[in-house]
Amino acid sequence: MATSSSTFPAISNTVFTSFNQPPKPHPQTLTLIRSSLTSQSQPQSLSSAKSNLLNLISDQNRGITTQSDPQKLSQITDAIDTIALINRDQITTNDSLSGTWRLLWTTEKEQLFIIKNASFFGTKAGDVLQVIDVENKKLNNVITFPPDGVFFVRSGIEIASSQRVDFRFTSAVLRGKDWEFPLPPFGQGWFDSVYLDNDIRIAKDIRGDYLLVDRAPYEWKE
Repeated sequence: MATSSSTFPAISNTVFTSFNQPPKPHPQTLTLIRSSLTSQSQPQSLSSAKSNLLNLISDQNRGITTQSDPQKLSQITDAIDTIALINRDQITTNDSLSGTWRLLWTTEKEQLFIIKNASFFGTKAGDVLQVIDVENKKLNNVITFPPDGVFFVRSGIEIASSQRVDFRFTSAVLRGKDWEFPLPPFGQGWFDSVYLDNDIRIAKDIRGDYLLVDRAPYEWKE
């Protein structure tokens, strides 16, 4: 933690001050004290916390770069936890949760492995999406492989609290241009959307992974 040192009155000024007249604080000391009190009494705003987080992930290649940089990971997760604390009373499981969300950054190793190694299969990973329909209790996790490939996992969801969603995988599909290969369902869990606005959403899940997504400029459908 960075610390700052204060500038105190010169010793000679203090020694020769009358006992009946306590030494006056140096003007610079007063400035430092006021600054410290002000910073403690004014918590970081959501807007500045959001800007800080987006700046931290801007060069992290959706989380791939972060995997080999523990210091950056700590900075990003601390920023997310700050936002979660400030935003702890927001309801994020209403209709505003519905939409096509596009991955900006995550710690989910499985998604990052596929994104990083898609070239080994003669392709590349495109948008990684989370498609949520609160009204119909559906969620699709989607990884696209342009121009025609896609892997998606279907889930059913239940709203558990003001920020928590429970999910259960129901099926998975690997699809190409002229073919489709179904896979069995494989798990369940929950995630908390700790922040949500018109632009982005931040989530933490049952495994302790983090997810930061923005609203895609299109709607994905099966």
